[in-house]
Amino acid sequence: MCCFFVGCFVRLDYLVTERPKLLLVSFDGFRWDYIDRVPTPNFRSIMDTGVKVEFVENAYITKTFPNHYSLVTGLYAETHGIVANEMYDPVLNRSFSMETDSVYDSRWWEEAVPLWVTIQKAGGRSGAAMWPGSDVKIHNMYPTQYLPYNASVSFETRVERIIEWFSAPEAEAVDFGVLYWEEPDESGHNLGPQSSLMDVVIAWIDEKLGFLINKLKKAGLYDRVNLIVTSDHGMAQLSPEKIIELDEYVSRDLYTWVDKSPVVGILPNEGKLDEVYNLLVDANPNMVVYKKEEIPQHYHYQHNTRIMPIVIEAKEGWTIMQNRTGPFMLGNHGYNNSLRSMQPVFVARGPAFRENYVKSSMRSVDLYPLMCHILSIRPMPNNGSLSNVQDLLSIEPTVTTPVPPHPPVPPPGTGYSCAPIVGSFLGVVLVLGFLVVYVILVTLKQRPSRKHRSWEMSQPLLQEDLHL
Repeated sequence: MCCFFVGCFVRLDYLVTERPKLLLVSFDGFRWDYIDRVPTPNFRSIMDTGVKVEFVENAYITKTFPNHYSLVTGLYAETHGIVANEMYDPVLNRSFSMETDSVYDSRWWEEAVPLWVTIQKAGGRSGAAMWPGSDVKIHNMYPTQYLPYNASVSFETRVERIIEWFSAPEAEAVDFGVLYWEEPDESGHNLGPQSSLMDVVIAWIDEKLGFLINKLKKAGLYDRVNLIVTSDHGMAQLSPEKIIELDEYVSRDLYTWVDKSPVVGILPNEGKLDEVYNLLVDANPNMVVYKKEEIPQHYHYQHNTRIMPIVIEAKEGWTIMQNRTGPFMLGNHGYNNSLRSMQPVFVARGPAFRENYVKSSMRSVDLYPLMCHILSIRPMPNNGSLSNVQDLLSIEPTVTTPVPPHPPVPPPGTGYSCAPIVGSFLGVVLVLGFLVVYVILVTLKQRPSRKHRSWEMSQPLLQEDLHL
């Protein structure tokens, strides 16, 4: 008996804290108001048991690659370096396009550290299913588990892999996962957000979310994993009557066209900056032309060499083209990030979040420090603020205490401190107590019994003992 109790008390000083789990999901181009257009029971189920943010100010420019990198770094585009879907770096003298293998050149990504790298350096594990940049070796590291980008891989397959990674044995299971799906962005471009055909697409996305929820439940993960469902941007309706043709105002011989509408990067030929700017600045009332140093501070879109010397921003609903011979879309994004049409959806649930709570607004860069807090890791320097979003949490934070790397191992012999001594002492006390009780029982058994002894007679004595 003594040995049993000593063994128990020796180990009590070592308590292992399991690292929290978090899954970040992005449905590309899912505008904030889509959930109200048609019945979306699966989005509603998350909102009813979690949180919703009504207004999310994403990062300028409101394009796919810049905003997905902002979500996992907490940085504005000028700081993390992915300033557009199409870029030119004058230092590297190289071009970047989301449609070419240039995306796999790590030099484009290494001005920042994504969250999957940070958690792995803290001893955790990550899993990434098609998230932009997650199949690139950034700072000499891939996610622990990842799927190389392949648009033909179904949403269901991506979910099944994520579930496998979270459900693996404790020594292999991921702590942080990111999951990306290309819709409803593609449909929004082709149909336009005002099309009634988008209703079917939105309902279909809700079914996709339901598939994810059911898989999490079947795996026993739904109440253990903190689930965040959001997007990179919204979508604006376009019209073939709202086209700006740059060829009407400036010769192509004077500049290089770098990024696509509605925010176009213009690289003037050497010595032609002022000439190109003067030709464009007052050319059309439906676009705003900035020299790089004149871009409004609140855009956080000045301080990077990949931002072109001239930036043209179309007004909402307008398209900038060189001429009308190019392809035309009925929906687009990239506009001013304060426009309501550019805002993404945001809902979340899980052990870290409040229930049935609606927050009026947040910035997308605030998500990064929130996720770091949930995962109990120290964030890298970022543009976000945990204090701006701490009201989303079930328990508001004081100081984030990083969780030790796992798999957890018992500390070395010196880590037991005085526990063996305490255990030995308590074991001796228990043995002595047993002997005392034994002696009393034997003594009482040898005394003559009293005919009138009863519970009522002894009860006051017991009560008095309890009060001592």
